[in-house]
Amino acid sequence: MREQLKLPIGIESFSKIRTSGFYYVDKTRLIEQLLKNPSEVNLFTRPRRFGKSLNMSMLQNFFEIGCNKMLFDGLDIFQNTALCDAYMGQFPVISITLKGVDGQTYADAVAAMKDIIGMEAARFPFLAESTNLTDTEKDLYRGYVQVENGIFSMPNEALPAALRNISLLLAKHFQKEVIILIDEYDVPLDKAFQHGYYNEMISLIRTMLGNALKTNNSLKFAVLTGCLRITKESVFTGLNNFKIYSITSTAFDEYFGFTDSDVKKLLHYYGLESNYETVRTWYDGYHFGNMDVYCPWDVINYCADHLSDPALPPQNYWLNTSGNAIVRRFIDMAGAQTRNEMEDLIAGKSISKDIHQELTYNELDQSIENLWSVLFTTGYLTTKSGIRDNPYQLMIPNQEIRRLFIDQIRIWFKETSRANKETISTFCSAFPERNAAVIETLFDDYLWNMISVRDNATKEKKENFYHGILLGLLRFKENWIIKSNAESGIGYSDILIKIPENRIGIVIELKYADDRNLDAACDKALAQIEDQQYAASLEEDGMKTIIKYGIACYKKECKVKLG
Repeated sequence: MREQLKLPIGIESFSKIRTSGFYYVDKTRLIEQLLKNPSEVNLFTRPRRFGKSLNMSMLQNFFEIGCNKMLFDGLDIFQNTALCDAYMGQFPVISITLKGVDGQTYADAVAAMKDIIGMEAARFPFLAESTNLTDTEKDLYRGYVQVENGIFSMPNEALPAALRNISLLLAKHFQKEVIILIDEYDVPLDKAFQHGYYNEMISLIRTMLGNALKTNNSLKFAVLTGCLRITKESVFTGLNNFKIYSITSTAFDEYFGFTDSDVKKLLHYYGLESNYETVRTWYDGYHFGNMDVYCPWDVINYCADHLSDPALPPQNYWLNTSGNAIVRRFIDMAGAQTRNEMEDLIAGKSISKDIHQELTYNELDQSIENLWSVLFTTGYLTTKSGIRDNPYQLMIPNQEIRRLFIDQIRIWFKETSRANKETISTFCSAFPERNAAVIETLFDDYLWNMISVRDNATKEKKENFYHGILLGLLRFKENWIIKSNAESGIGYSDILIKIPENRIGIVIELKYADDRNLDAACDKALAQIEDQQYAASLEEDGMKTIIKYGIACYKKECKVKLG
């Protein structure tokens, strides 16, 4: 029996996947489409974790002279024998990824850039002895691979022309045009924007790409990938044969991300067909061109986890690959209108927005409208299927991203509410003081300023949301002992509080009033405290005074009753 293929978690090397027993979702028809729609420079913009780097590795393995052709045996592209004979293994290829160009300073980022280009140049040691190159050209090559103290040390002034010059040397050596692949072209700009050297970095990237892609007679074609479409005027000035394939383009729409068919085949292979609806709900929902796609990173991680632990609930895998700072910046800038729109999104509705897909990083924080555009292009929002022009109907793609927004909103609420220490101290102190009116007024104010979750979730999930808000506020009191969903009496109480210095115990039961009858919901909560004997554990722990609260919520309204 053939051994089951492994799941390629985090593996971006096409050759490793194909030679080391990993499952591969076949995207090789991308090669065919790329050659049928020729542009000298091709830019693919997609959110992170949608297979950009793996596709770039696949392109390198297909086109590069000396490639292992058997890597493609059995894959879709191998069926096109004429194309494979004409193009497979026929070109020198320069392939770099700029995802590692980071640094607190511009000098640090330049050092990282030199290391990346130096490492790529070092793949071609034959250039130093090539009979097709002059001595001057050989010396030029040696300058790109020279190392001092363990790091590549080409002069700073050599960096802007390095990619072009290496391609010229390769073309002259092989007597063939060169393919240039640049993965994550916009990462250095993102990092520079974060750390305050954006102007210097945009100048370097503009010059480097201009030299390599605009004034390079040795170029066969180039492919770039990134998350954002940086304006042509700021990066790609003067490029005439330049084609952008964004998330709204129909061309190549099925080659980044998993299609529904891809996911069903994968689940079937690993015997996880019964998990299909969960996977679809949590990780589907993106619309690229005319295609509905899943996030590959999520699907692969979900399958891996559920092969070892079938009972594990769905996880937010995408969140863990980034700090998601853009969502936090968006929430911080949101006014009343934007917060209302966020509530609609979380409730599963769509909102109408004009989207600008070409921006500079300097423009991102200039307006909330620009941040809507960034959330769309980076995968936090998607558009309704079939709509590819302004105004876009934006929506949250799936349950995973919805949870991400809710979690970020909770963090924001916790930080902003705790910033006003006097108000939150008054709110907490009202509980042992039996002041239901103050609790109700202040909790109502918090809910009004909160981005609420108005959705079609179950009543239990709605109660959990308000439960979480209240719990976060009460934990302002660091000397209180607070338990959530703790076993007490003959059931599990929502919130139990022990205040050691005066031995006060507080029981809180929270209800969501679907019918908006807040009084009845409070009465029901108080009755449950008595029926289930929730105060029992507090009494057993020596609390002398027991205070009971029933709290009811409906959207942004609340009612508090003292038992």
